[in-house]
Amino acid sequence: MSNQELEPQAQQAIPLGAAAPGANLALDTGLPEAPTPCTQAQLRRFIKSRPYVPLHELRRRFGLNGADDDVSGVDVHGRRLFIGLPERETGLLGELLRQGDVGYELLLDPTSPIVIGVFPMRPVQRP
Repeated sequence: MSNQELEPQAQQAIPLGAAAPGANLALDTGLPEAPTPCTQAQLRRFIKSRPYVPLHELRRRFGLNGADDDVSGVDVHGRRLFIGLPERETGLLGELLRQGDVGYELLLDPTSPIVIGVFPMRPVQRP
């Protein structure tokens, strides 16, 4: 072997915080890409596309990753309901409940009314 083969190859220094040419910035940060927040229309469309949607399915479908005990309250027709979604999405779902677009099933074992699933109230009109 020659001395050239044994010598380490010189590497071009890349300044800290700069991306290598052609590199994907989302992959370089090591952080997962944040999901785009869902809208009220997306929630309505997803719920109306199924006969029943458990809340864990809404979390999975829209990437609503929060703490396991993440629960927010919402007032619907004079009653306080607790929904296991982040506060923003609870507000969106609460508005759908108040408008009558979506119904809900309660878990009544504890003394607090906790929503465990939702369903469409009006059938989707198909031509």
